[in-house]
Amino acid sequence: MCVGLPAKVVKIQDGTALVDASGARREVSAELLDDVDPGDYVMVHAGIAIAKITSDDAVESERVMQSLD
Repeated sequence: MCVGLPAKVVKIQDGTALVDASGARREVSAELLDDVDPGDYVMVHAGIAIAKITSDDAVESERVMQSLD
């Protein structure tokens, strides 16, 4: 099973996005997405932003992940 994690885009430059996932910041590829801006939420898998999601989706994903602990 593959797991994607929600993250908020902090900065984007040259196809690379700096994202914040539950306080952890890292750079990921945003090459697969055409329309991503700072403040947007994305689903990240294996260092790649694979989909743009809503803030509600991000909150729900975080809730589900925390319930697995």
